[in-house]
Amino acid sequence: MALHPQARVVVEAYAEEQSVYDPAFDIVASRAAARTLAASDRREPVDAVTDVDADGVACRLYRPEGADGLVVHLHGGGFVFHDLETHDAASRRLANRTGMAVLSVGYRCAPEHRFPAARDDVDTVLGWLEREAPGLGLDVPTYAHGDSAGGNLALVAALRHPGRFAAVALLYPFLDPSAGFDSYRTAADGFDASEAAWYWDQYADPTHRTDPDVAPLLSDRLGTLPPTLVVTAEHDPLRDEGEELVRRLAEEGVAVTGTRYLGQVHGFWRQPELFDAAEPVGRHVADFLRQHR
Repeated sequence: MALHPQARVVVEAYAEEQSVYDPAFDIVASRAAARTLAASDRREPVDAVTDVDADGVACRLYRPEGADGLVVHLHGGGFVFHDLETHDAASRRLANRTGMAVLSVGYRCAPEHRFPAARDDVDTVLGWLEREAPGLGLDVPTYAHGDSAGGNLALVAALRHPGRFAAVALLYPFLDPSAGFDSYRTAADGFDASEAAWYWDQYADPTHRTDPDVAPLLSDRLGTLPPTLVVTAEHDPLRDEGEELVRRLAEEGVAVTGTRYLGQVHGFWRQPELFDAAEPVGRHVADFLRQHR
């Protein structure tokens, strides 16, 4: 279908912004602007919110009353942008919708910290959880969740640690450094192949781009995954790589669910003030995770 009218407004506004591959683009200023914008987000109350140091990796733990599971959340942002603050409102919603604790991971970002820094930070947090979870009352079923680049990191974590997660939920994951799927040419509304290439350039040297820890579609461990949900957006260049992941997991016998949101664009999950579909997809993710208690 055509772009949803709400998505059309966002795409038109995005077209007026400076592109990341403009030589004058300022990463530091863009990060600061994103934090300023996020400060105006509506932040739902959660019973307990605590900043924690997971062996040197800054994290934020959200605990709704009666939490009976733990979601390790990896934020999106092309491996370059976003942090605990920009995803604070989304993490609160995730905790409240799932009824589970959410550990949002403040992994190191590129280009200052290139691959494998983010991957290693996630491994560090999982090691910290193994040691500290019982004392924190977090020795409960654990799930992986990530959006965009965070979806890549969540998938890589599940592949690197078979059996660690009860289920995985990935929102429009960023998986293919080669940008080899048709949706880069047919569905690139508000986010194009040149922008995707810029993000990969910041994150990983060309010599690393066939490493399954960068390009998890190349992994020979896909069949080890727990039940997995993959959400894609119809008008998103990442659509086809997410749906290819669904196909491959199904062929491997993984219990996988793929859902495409019609009319939507990349990033819609995190912006309920702009997209009516954001709340339904959040509840869809929550229902999926709770099915795998």
